[in-house]
Amino acid sequence: MNDIKLTELLTLEKLEEGLYRGVSWDLGFRALFGGQVMGQALAAAQQTVEPERVAHSYHCYFLLPGDAHKPVVYDVENMRDGRSFCTRRVKAIQGGRTIFFMTVSFQSPEDGLTHQYGDMPDVPAPESLQPDIRYYENVLDKLPAVMVEKLAYHRPIDMRTVQAINPMAPKVMEPMRYVWMKTSSVLADDLNQHQTTLAYASDYYFLVTALQPHGMSIMNRSVRMATIDHAMWFHRPFRFDDWLLYCMESPFSGNARGLVRGQIFNRAGQLVASTMQEGLMRKIGD
Repeated sequence: MNDIKLTELLTLEKLEEGLYRGVSWDLGFRALFGGQVMGQALAAAQQTVEPERVAHSYHCYFLLPGDAHKPVVYDVENMRDGRSFCTRRVKAIQGGRTIFFMTVSFQSPEDGLTHQYGDMPDVPAPESLQPDIRYYENVLDKLPAVMVEKLAYHRPIDMRTVQAINPMAPKVMEPMRYVWMKTSSVLADDLNQHQTTLAYASDYYFLVTALQPHGMSIMNRSVRMATIDHAMWFHRPFRFDDWLLYCMESPFSGNARGLVRGQIFNRAGQLVASTMQEGLMRKIGD
């Protein structure tokens, strides 16, 4: 189980033109991990555009919970092919039902006005932090059996949280979280692969940031959480087999929903991607 490759999960089987199938991983969550569907949907869309076209943004809606024990079929629709930009719409299907939609926009790289407003936060280097997974490995006896069994599926992404957060004993904290992350294995010199793996990882820790001011964690069974929509913008080329800092914050929660936004920086302090997500945060019984 230790040699599980994330690139294998994000490599799809082509069924016919515009139609692809991906395997699923059971990460021990209540439903299929949203990052898997986003990464695979982006990988499907990438296969339908010219090699020089690079994804610069995607927007998606999660319609139904996915089944982590079944494969997912991706139906890619060509919405537009322009001189500089092209657009694809991806439908994810399980059991004959559409569980997810994604719209992806691609662009041919070109020069333009460039600025970055705001610096990367000054945080400890990732080498000074222990991998998050080590915490769970040290408390195996306190974890649900299903999580212990599925722990290996979380190892392909090395994540190191800057703030000390104990999910077994959550405290009231500001709705902010900084996490260093990178793939555990070396990736190819292919920007598409780095984008799909970052899309996968962008769903980790994101919505749960909105729980922090309430002193709750993902392990609290009294709250139901699920992603409603997710958007991501890629600003410049990057490598995800080198450390990236994911800065997450939640400016609002209410009406059984939480909003989170994120910025992703490389080690040089360059902003490489931005994210936004809204999700269900419903107290069971309310």
